[in-house]
Amino acid sequence: MEKKTTKKKEVKEVVAPKGKTLTGTVTSNKMKDTVVVLVERYVKHAKYGKYYSKSKKYKAHDEGNTKKIGDVVTIVETAPISKDKHFRIA
Repeated sequence: MEKKTTKKKEVKEVVAPKGKTLTGTVTSNKMKDTVVVLVERYVKHAKYGKYYSKSKKYKAHDEGNTKKIGDVVTIVETAPISKDKHFRIA
């Protein structure tokens, strides 16, 4: 009797990040392994309907300080790395 052997192909799934994904501009890289990213978004006023811009700065983990001021980066929410850092560079 012959045994039939089947090989299963290994499939790597690309998993989407669970938290927020934001895009912004690096405004500071003076800290060790940390960059400050300015994220701007346009919001419609609830009553008057006019669009206006809101901006917020996030501290993100940048292993090895690879990003420079002015670079456009995507940051992904992670578990807290420090008191203020909750994002990492994607």
